[in-house]
Amino acid sequence: MSLKWSDVLEIAIQLAEGKPEVDPRFVNFVDLHRWVLALPNFIDDPQRGGEKVLEAIQAAWIEEAE
Repeated sequence: MSLKWSDVLEIAIQLAEGKPEVDPRFVNFVDLHRWVLALPNFIDDPQRGGEKVLEAIQAAWIEEAE
């Protein structure tokens, strides 16, 4: 399954599984953007990963981590 920026929940799940040592409440958007782009099935345009989508991914990741 290919991932795009709109796949907020799936991205959050993969980050939670791949980075269990990271507390998503304290992740800065530069790192978050880089980590999303590094996901194996991520195929979307890096330029589309703006602040709003990163906030949504971070919020979903926080929920996954709880």
